[in-house]
Amino acid sequence: MTQDTTVLEVSVWRGTALDGAYQLFEVPAHENQTILDVVSWIQQYADASLTYRFACRVGMCGSCAMMVNDQPRWTCRTHVKKVLKDRRLRIGPLRNLPVIKDLAVDMDRFFDKWVAAGGAHVPSAGRGDPIPAVDPEESARVEASAGIECINCSICYAACDTVAGNPDYLGPAALQRAWTLLNDAKHDARAQILDTVSGTGGCHNCHSMGSCTVFCPNDLDPMSAIAGLKRETARGFFRRRGG
Repeated sequence: MTQDTTVLEVSVWRGTALDGAYQLFEVPAHENQTILDVVSWIQQYADASLTYRFACRVGMCGSCAMMVNDQPRWTCRTHVKKVLKDRRLRIGPLRNLPVIKDLAVDMDRFFDKWVAAGGAHVPSAGRGDPIPAVDPEESARVEASAGIECINCSICYAACDTVAGNPDYLGPAALQRAWTLLNDAKHDARAQILDTVSGTGGCHNCHSMGSCTVFCPNDLDPMSAIAGLKRETARGFFRRRGG
């Protein structure tokens, strides 16, 4: 391969998890270039069959998440110069999810776990009821607000070694959503959440390694949310024993 400093050497995963391999491309280097720019250039100018996802390009949808040099990242917000190693890049599909083709993964498993953790909001009032006031400074509301910026990009899911070793584990995003709803006074199924997240694959499977928090592109803290669920499930257990 050329050593020209105006060219990047980019290895991109092609195929599925079972029959795929990395393919090398030479991509022109530009100032302020993102990883998504690199992938788009390959699809537009080198190989039109390259399969990948993207939508907003500004870090709002999370659909462009991929493994970049073996770390999960939003490719639209990751600048090449921040992750480039000896003018080389390695781009692959998100870890811990089935590969459909090339850089596109099947997200069903991720969303199924989000639902299984009780992630759907259940309103505590009807359309015609008055809207109750919410104090944004109240401690539970602060905890709930800390997680509402999750956009389900599954970066934390791909970063999680517990998910990699235990396919039944609900994962950081689903458990953070459960913690958010547990602290939301307007959620009408709060009593069921602790039973849901304390079962098989629940919060107590977390090893507190913290990769979910380290890699979250929205600066959320799933590890602390999971720790909160662990505390509350333990308190519930001892309350029942004491009763």
